[in-house]
Amino acid sequence: MKNHQIVLAARPEGEPRPDHFRIVESDLPKPADGQVLVKTLWLSLDPYMRGRMSAAKSYARPVEIGDVMVGHTVGEVVESRSAALKAGDAVAGYWGWQEYALADGKQLTKVDASKAPLSAAIGVLGMPGMTAYTGLLTIGQPKAGETVVVAAASGPVGSVVGQIAKIKGCRAVGIAGGADKCRYLIEELGFDAAIDRRAPDLREQLKQACPKGIDVYFENVGGEVFDAVLPLLNDFARVPVCGIIAHYNDTELPPGPDKTPRLLRAILSKRLTMRGFIVWDFADQADAFRRDVAQWLKEGKIKYREDIVEGLEAAPAAFIGMLKGKNFGKLIVRVAR
Repeated sequence: MKNHQIVLAARPEGEPRPDHFRIVESDLPKPADGQVLVKTLWLSLDPYMRGRMSAAKSYARPVEIGDVMVGHTVGEVVESRSAALKAGDAVAGYWGWQEYALADGKQLTKVDASKAPLSAAIGVLGMPGMTAYTGLLTIGQPKAGETVVVAAASGPVGSVVGQIAKIKGCRAVGIAGGADKCRYLIEELGFDAAIDRRAPDLREQLKQACPKGIDVYFENVGGEVFDAVLPLLNDFARVPVCGIIAHYNDTELPPGPDKTPRLLRAILSKRLTMRGFIVWDFADQADAFRRDVAQWLKEGKIKYREDIVEGLEAAPAAFIGMLKGKNFGKLIVRVAR
């Protein structure tokens, strides 16, 4: 049996292309003491991976040329030399874009398929769900009656942010790309309002959807969306900065006037709190996250949608499309059944 891996072939300047990735074949590795051999079932594709393709200094080391692309995964143990795991166990970890992998048994988390489908462990019950939970509740601190706005609202993070906002008694306003996604937010997830980020009158629609201003803005996008939000932020508003996907492929500063003074004036005069965060900053909240979100799923207070592509070889094209907003829901690859 052979293992197939997708490695980083070259660092992109601007938008990633298919030739920035390469598929390699190798023999299956054998586990050493404490290790397991895992067969990948599900692979998560997420925007942060674009940053890991760059050599620029960031919160995590870059993927090196020739290394397997990083990624959150769910799989099945096929061979074990770990006292904690046995063949047949379902586990989650970060072994990346490959069909099989060696992993330290202590670095894997068992997945209970009785609570939710296995794929949820890399979605609503995984890193994206925990990002929404910790960023909104710890930094955003929503209070009943407040208005919470979230960008990329139909995605795996934004959709959970809006639903938790509703659970906490807030008005939830989502910004998403396209009429279908906006309908989904209102009709399926219970948002109070949804606005197409491509609408020519985005600013006016957002103002009408937030008659009392914005108390919490969960930032996933940046760009024109943030420009529309900034004037509507209330005094003492909180802005958890999770991502800026509109800028991940930038190779230079955007054209136009310097907007920094306007932003700093708003931060000062409105006493805004803006905080960037990485989900693992709040690792001590993992148990509370899993407990609360699992309960909300069981009660039907949180729903989720998956965008599934088939086969490891489809990962590069799906990832490139995700950076352009082509996915609808949590983008995952079914590597094997």
